[in-house]
Amino acid sequence: MFKKKSILTFLQAQVAAFVGGITDYGLMILLTEVFKLHFTFSILISGTVGAIINFSINRFWVFKNQSGYSSPINSQLFKFALVVLGSISLKSFGTLILQQSFQIDYRIGRLITDSFVSYGFNYPLIKYWVFKTNEKQNAIESN
Repeated sequence: MFKKKSILTFLQAQVAAFVGGITDYGLMILLTEVFKLHFTFSILISGTVGAIINFSINRFWVFKNQSGYSSPINSQLFKFALVVLGSISLKSFGTLILQQSFQIDYRIGRLITDSFVSYGFNYPLIKYWVFKTNEKQNAIESN
């Protein structure tokens, strides 16, 4: 059903997302509560920092064997940046909608929004587009 390797890759990606996410979430709260930035601006800044951490862990640990270093880092960074822009936009908009429409505290709204964005948007795009499996690597692993 599921290959052991794909489960391991998924779990490793969740570790990368967790480390980047904890950094992102903690920084968002710091910027909002201590520095009094509006949470949508805090999400923009913290999301960027979390994304740098997430990309680094994904490139050098999670998907290292999937596309190896055969893919140029510039190409991966560009694609990752597009995913991050979409992700931050979805997180900011989703958190704002939950806060304004349903009076859900931004911290809770962010957690709710993150769960949908992480599994439904970020992971598929990172796995199948940013760090797309090298076809030659697939052929080698199949044999």
